[in-house]
Amino acid sequence: MAIQSFLVPLGTPAPGFSLPAVDGRELSLGDFADAPALLVVFLSNHCPYVKRIENGLGALTAEYLARGVATVAISSNDTTGYPADAPERLAEQVTRAGFTFPYLVDESQDVARAYRAACTPDFFLYDTARTLAYRGQFDGARPSNDVPATGETLRRALDLVLAKQPVPEPHDPSLGCGIKWRP
Repeated sequence: MAIQSFLVPLGTPAPGFSLPAVDGRELSLGDFADAPALLVVFLSNHCPYVKRIENGLGALTAEYLARGVATVAISSNDTTGYPADAPERLAEQVTRAGFTFPYLVDESQDVARAYRAACTPDFFLYDTARTLAYRGQFDGARPSNDVPATGETLRRALDLVLAKQPVPEPHDPSLGCGIKWRP
C-alpha cells in the first residue's frame, strides 16, 4: 500500500543529524553548510517507487551538484525485516543508480522521526538558511505509469530555491512505500 509524505510546514528548520554513510564516513548536517541548497531524501533499496525514479534522481542530483546543491540520502528502514536495505545493499544501489551523493544509514530511526519522513522516496529541500522550502514529489512517475522520471516537479523547486524565490504551494506529496519502522 502506498503512503503519502507528510506536508511538514514550510519554514521548518532542518533537523540536525550525524550518521554513518555506506562508504564508512560519518556525516552531519553541518558538513553541507556551504551549499546554497540542501536536498534531504529518504530512500530505500527495495521499494518499487524508489526503483522507478532512482536513475532519474541520480541524473538530476548530479546536474544540480554542478550548481552547488548538496544532496544527502538517508535510509531509515528496519534492516532486520528488510535486509535489502542493509548498508551493503544500499552501496549496490548507489552504483546501480549512479548516485553521486552520500547515502546515510539511520539505524535508530531517530532522524526519520525528526524530519517526519513517512515514505520512500520522501524529499525535503532546504534553502541556504536550512529552512524547509519544498517537500513533495520528485515528479509524476509511478510504478503503475509510463511518465518519464525526469524530476520535473523537484527541478522547478530547485530552480526557485537557487533563485532565492519561494516555491508556490500547493506541493504534491510524495508517494511511496511506508518507512519500515522497527517494532
